[in-house]
Amino acid sequence: MATTSPKITLGGLARKLVLDGLLDEASAQEAFQQARTKNKAFVSYIVAEKLVESKDVAHAAAQEFGVPLVDIETIEIDQDLVESIDLDLLKRHNSLPLFKRGKRLSIALSDPTNFQALDDIKFHVNMSTEAILVDETQLMKVLDKLIEAREASEQAFEDDDDELFEDDEAETQEAEKAEAEGVDEANEAPVVKFVRKMLLDAIKVGASDLHFEPYERFYRVRYRIDGVLRQVARAPLSLSGKISARIKVLSRLDVSERRVPQDGRIKLKLSKTKSIDFRVSTCPTLFGEKTVMRILNSDAASLNIDQLGYEPEQKKLYLDALANPYGMILVTGPTGSGKTVSLYTGINILNTEDVNISTAEDPVEINLPGINQVQIDERTGMSFDKALKAFLRQDPDIILVGEIRDLTTGGIAIKAASTGHMVMSTLHTNDAPQTLTRMIDMGIAPFAIATAVNLIMAQRLARRLCKHCKQAITVTDDIAQSKTPLFMHKDALLQEGFKEEWVKGLMDKELTMYEPNPEGCSSCSSGYKGRVGIYQVMPISEDMTRLIMAGENAMALADQAKKEGIPDLRESGLKKVSDGLTSLEEVNRVTLE
Repeated sequence: MATTSPKITLGGLARKLVLDGLLDEASAQEAFQQARTKNKAFVSYIVAEKLVESKDVAHAAAQEFGVPLVDIETIEIDQDLVESIDLDLLKRHNSLPLFKRGKRLSIALSDPTNFQALDDIKFHVNMSTEAILVDETQLMKVLDKLIEAREASEQAFEDDDDELFEDDEAETQEAEKAEAEGVDEANEAPVVKFVRKMLLDAIKVGASDLHFEPYERFYRVRYRIDGVLRQVARAPLSLSGKISARIKVLSRLDVSERRVPQDGRIKLKLSKTKSIDFRVSTCPTLFGEKTVMRILNSDAASLNIDQLGYEPEQKKLYLDALANPYGMILVTGPTGSGKTVSLYTGINILNTEDVNISTAEDPVEINLPGINQVQIDERTGMSFDKALKAFLRQDPDIILVGEIRDLTTGGIAIKAASTGHMVMSTLHTNDAPQTLTRMIDMGIAPFAIATAVNLIMAQRLARRLCKHCKQAITVTDDIAQSKTPLFMHKDALLQEGFKEEWVKGLMDKELTMYEPNPEGCSSCSSGYKGRVGIYQVMPISEDMTRLIMAGENAMALADQAKKEGIPDLRESGLKKVSDGLTSLEEVNRVTLE
């Protein structure tokens, strides 16, 4: 007797699930009715009730409606698109925007026949919409994570941290003045609390800089932690101007001026005895004012020289240069490479009651008792060269110049170093040999440089591996074995620039090389915790002096430094890798150009 197919009274996806044997007809009918009664999508209901596996539902829907199935976990979600759609709308329809092509928006749905969701989103964004079929469970997982992140950001505006900070009298007066001028939005409670929370959190996690950044469709806050920027919060775009105004009030800037950059400073009181300073810089951008804040850590001045990461011979060269009664010490490197900390560590060694130390800085980042510190302000006419001229009439022993920017400042600093004073300063160059040619390019005479400069240090900061979760790498000469994780071929290290004795030490287990654990641990972020200095410490020898006076270029000076056994930045970084302090990947990041 021929069998007959079951009579199906359902349609669409419910009918397909019954035909495929994933759901019996009675259960399908019941589920359909319950979903309608509870005002839920049929797919969401049967997955939530565990009547059918979500992956089976997705495959059945793809076959029934002829729609391709996409693995949403392999797609990078466009945060801008998500931010552009109301959160409640996405939650109500279990939907997520994936792509935008022209005026067409692709929406992730577990039921491609959910035309109500497509129409509602279409009306909301004023764009045509199309459905992209995805697994219900995967969709909910991604959607929940995005909702959690959005709500956490919004919650930051509601947390009250008033007891953790104390507004000083000047700040209160400035706020009252701004309010009197009609800038009352700067003092709205949610904005005040949000800004304070961002500053407090930055201090807690050890950030060096905060970036408040407005864009066309969103507003984000990023911290620079161990030299790497990370997004930590998003704020409603409508609060962009209010956040900027609040920061200006705190840093005593002109709240009404939005067309030109401004610089200021904030002092936040954490307690009656503890305060933190922030250097503030605003800059008008296409979509509002970007604000960058540098945390000024006065504790950095008390660092012991052994904590900075100098190799023993480098430390000796620096201490020998500090012991000279006159001459110049120059520190070079990009912004944020630790130049100020290196200089102040040296100044702290020299800071005794029998010497007169004066500094000219823009801005003064570290307050140190016993040092005469001058804040450079071009608006008032207090420039580096004027400060230096004043210092030379103040019976100085040691002078620190924040940065040599031009011929006038450089010329006065060189003369001071040549006439019985110790001068310390910074320049922005890539390495030590280029510093000498940079000064010559400024117009400073080569013979003056050769006779005045005692030592040049180039430096970088590399992230230090977390001691709790770093992973050891075995160095091998087996090609097959080196293709597996946590193994590296010795020839690859030699090509990277490792010395043969270091490679031998790694293979003989006398040294150990590590890489970060990408998952990190409770003590770190992505396998790194803190930073370590990488240095090129180059004294000016007699042979180097002759090359400078002969007008040789940076390449010739670098070759001479190599002949004298002075490690360059790359070699110093690889030494830190062989010592297990940082990773090869991190050294490549900070030393390869």
